[in-house]
Amino acid sequence: MRAIKRQFNKKTAFTIVEILTVMSIIVILITLLVPSLNMAKRYAKNVRQKAQFHSIDVALDLFNADWQGYPPSDANDEADFAYCGAMKLCEALMGQDLLGFHPNSRFRCDGTMDGTIVLYPLVNPSVDNLKSRKGPYLQLENANAYKLKYIYGVGQTGVFNACGQERFVLCDIYNNVTLKPDSADAEPIRGKCGMPILYYKARTSKFGHDPNDPANSIYNYNDNAALVALNPPWDSGSAHPLTIPKFYSNTWDKRITTMVRPYRSDSYLLLSAGFDGLYGTPDDIFNFGE
Repeated sequence: MRAIKRQFNKKTAFTIVEILTVMSIIVILITLLVPSLNMAKRYAKNVRQKAQFHSIDVALDLFNADWQGYPPSDANDEADFAYCGAMKLCEALMGQDLLGFHPNSRFRCDGTMDGTIVLYPLVNPSVDNLKSRKGPYLQLENANAYKLKYIYGVGQTGVFNACGQERFVLCDIYNNVTLKPDSADAEPIRGKCGMPILYYKARTSKFGHDPNDPANSIYNYNDNAALVALNPPWDSGSAHPLTIPKFYSNTWDKRITTMVRPYRSDSYLLLSAGFDGLYGTPDDIFNFGE
């Protein structure tokens, strides 16, 4: 009986070695799980980005049906203001004021038809003006449309300072950018948004896909070069890695072996900067491929 009593009275506890062993196992499990969770998170966001591209594809098809062509993507407008492909995409699908596309638009940065007739009034467009509009082709709540100045900051938009910083672009879903409010706004916009979606229209009269001759290629890298040249909004000291050769390599359909030919050579390309928010890195998302 005394032996049994001594056995029950004996204190039990974990040793230091046992505790350290359990902690090591937990650390190993966390080390294995965290990358998997991050990969799952990134995969889910990429799926959402592809879904956004699908919505834009549908909207562009509606635009094409209404106007017998896709919107242009030239780097400048007819008045030679910087007004890039990303901006023209947003105007086509949403209008410059997000109230619909005006049928008399010539995709001018100043929002006029010829420098004098205003198509997109800054305040209180008339009923007739609104009735003449088409669209918006995307739901405003899902368009992710933001003015360039909110993404990069007032006066920090390079060649777009002269005209384009007040213009909208469609942004991707990754929310890498903290919006920069304008002190002149009555109610500053706050929150986060993604990077601008780059838009390139195929020039079907061209046949090349040559980084040494963008002007005569089906797609012209320069359509959005000024936007890519802006530093990432969160780091003014870095730059986007998207170079001319990289753009043409990434969009080259290597299934075609008889000549160098891009994907979607008869329509348009969409490009998201992807999870890291940088154009030209391996996680970029295009509207082709898997």
